[in-house]
Amino acid sequence: MKKDYWLARWEREETGFHQDEISPYLRQYWGKLQLASGSEVFVPLCGKSRDMLWLREQGHSVLGVEWSTMAVQAFFKENGYTPHHVTGKKFNCYDADGIRILCGDFFDLGKDDLAKASAVYDRASLVALPPEMREGYVRHLLSILPPATQILLVTFDYAQPEMEGPPFAVSPGEVETLYQGYGEIRLLKQLDILAQEPRFRKRGLSRLQESIFLLTPRNSGM
Repeated sequence: MKKDYWLARWEREETGFHQDEISPYLRQYWGKLQLASGSEVFVPLCGKSRDMLWLREQGHSVLGVEWSTMAVQAFFKENGYTPHHVTGKKFNCYDADGIRILCGDFFDLGKDDLAKASAVYDRASLVALPPEMREGYVRHLLSILPPATQILLVTFDYAQPEMEGPPFAVSPGEVETLYQGYGEIRLLKQLDILAQEPRFRKRGLSRLQESIFLLTPRNSGM
């Protein structure tokens, strides 16, 4: 699952993973984090997610990272923004109205880039990665997050042989394994959603569960 794969998906407009609506789970569970107004929220592999608009409406600043320049430009254009654009060595930065998106490779992010982050919202990042990349993704993410950073994580689980990802199947057990050294892993909700997802039924799935987790680091004081 290389960078070129995702760039090609955007170029061919194969963006069935993009949701036009704000995630109901974000609306329902974001308050669990109890973030102060003005806190920065990091959204990895953000695409052109409208969830970033909702987070901004709650008074947060938003930092996204995304491989596809096409996706980043589409986000700002479709939402009526003319972003300030700065070309950097590793990232091209697009910034407007408290939403800043770094266009480049997630694995090039360092601690300085996320120094102000208070929370992570991961709806489409972990599930976008095949099994062989997920451990490295989590290890890198946790290595650059500031202390006490909470994570709201959304995953899918299904019988992986029934469908070629993405989105890939990530079981609650795998979440426990990947994040076991981080802190408390709290399963907020698990839903059977196959009946509401005809496109996944057409792809051959016999079951589909969506899980929402709140990850709170140890010694966070929360």
